[in-house]
Amino acid sequence: MNMESVGAYGGGKAGGTFDPIAFAKRPQVILRAVSWLFAVIVFGCISSQGWMSDPVSQKEECLYNKDSNACNYGVGISVIAFLASMGFLAGEYLFEQMSSVKTRKHYVLADLGFSGFWAFLYFVGFWYLASQWGKSDTPKNGYGVNNVQAAIAFSFFAIFSWAGSAFFAYKRFRQGSDAAFAPSYEADTSLPSAYPSYPGGPDTDQHYQEPPFTAGGNQRGLY
Repeated sequence: MNMESVGAYGGGKAGGTFDPIAFAKRPQVILRAVSWLFAVIVFGCISSQGWMSDPVSQKEECLYNKDSNACNYGVGISVIAFLASMGFLAGEYLFEQMSSVKTRKHYVLADLGFSGFWAFLYFVGFWYLASQWGKSDTPKNGYGVNNVQAAIAFSFFAIFSWAGSAFFAYKRFRQGSDAAFAPSYEADTSLPSAYPSYPGGPDTDQHYQEPPFTAGGNQRGLY
């Protein structure tokens, strides 16, 4: 994207032509799509084979050391990440249509805060799931082992995708409204070198002259 097409907070100028190829190549869009995919994998793996029926109690137990909170945590943050990724993808598309610098700023701050926080939650989730899995007994016939391990691995990968989104949001915030978008909203505060004369008024190029009479005797000579 050249500098002439860059707007406030790193987006294009409002009302510009939408380029789907340039949109798909944008780092923010790529990271959102990757985060969306990781979220699908994590909650899909845990939901499908993260639970196993206990032969004695006939109750569903989480494969992560029978800790239902671990399964619920992994599914919970991933479902929210799934929805948030789609929301931010829509936001990236609408970002080009935001003509208000303040609106763009609020979007960038929301992106920065949410992405950074979710990177932290995935870090906690990775540590939590890995810790509980390390204490677990191997399920009978290896049921769900691949799914459980995949959920741990992609929770780890998701840390970097969300952290990357936070990084690009921070870069956008640093750009602020000093990009090429801003001059179209700035008023020209330069003062004219000369004010135009009004009809019948004195010539603007005429300089001020002192009165032809000095104080004292010259003024008395008039009387």
